[in-house]
Amino acid sequence: MISALFLTYIYQPFFNILVGLYWGVGEITGYPDMGIAVIIFSVIVRLFLLPFDFAVDRSADEKVNIANQIKTLEKEFVHDPIKLKLEKRKLLKSNPGTIASEVFSMFIQVIIVLMLYRIFTTGLGGADLHLLYSFMPPIATPINLFFLGEFDLSHTNYTLNLIQSSLIFIIEVLHMLFAPLPTSRRQFISLAIFLPIVSFILFAFLPAGKKMFIITSLIFSIFMALVKQVIYWYKLAFATKPAVLPTEIPAKIDDNLPTTKS
Repeated sequence: MISALFLTYIYQPFFNILVGLYWGVGEITGYPDMGIAVIIFSVIVRLFLLPFDFAVDRSADEKVNIANQIKTLEKEFVHDPIKLKLEKRKLLKSNPGTIASEVFSMFIQVIIVLMLYRIFTTGLGGADLHLLYSFMPPIATPINLFFLGEFDLSHTNYTLNLIQSSLIFIIEVLHMLFAPLPTSRRQFISLAIFLPIVSFILFAFLPAGKKMFIITSLIFSIFMALVKQVIYWYKLAFATKPAVLPTEIPAKIDDNLPTTKS
């Protein structure tokens, strides 16, 4: 039941969009290229997810606020662990949006991973071409799965894997540079060094088409991080400062009034 719903309402529409983009690239350039179609597809997906990205950004700020409140509670109830547990539970219940946005974001990412894995392992090879809608234009088969005539999107590619890990390093460094709180050495090692290495190993056997999507998404994320930071700096630089009222307004002196001599 779940697999049927996934196939009909999630996989099939996105599969048709990707194949439609592939056809459109061929009509415009005269040479259909699935890699270019994947790049356009990735940008469309990221634009669609922008509202959720902003929600996650807000939840990140809320998490910092919650962490600070928990530290305060731990100091206040250091000798009363039962009371501390109750207060922590009450605090988390008062901020359900933070947890919900994180769960929803993870759910969307898992869906995309599953969808793209099937698309590039079996779908575009011909196994799922029967899922194309009847109104779709005729697609010449076999579909060209080579990006720029060099990268086979249906197989793994270590060059793209290295680019992907390098971009993960860049985005994590940017997050730490722009973070409101200072980054510890342990966080830097785990996020900027350990995470790219682990991602290189984990994604080493994924098809290159999936990596093309991740690479485009990471470049999009880097661009958005820079835009958000520039906007923050602009607001900070041109923030309206409250007018400072004088504490004492001197009385106006009329030069025509006689002065008294002592």
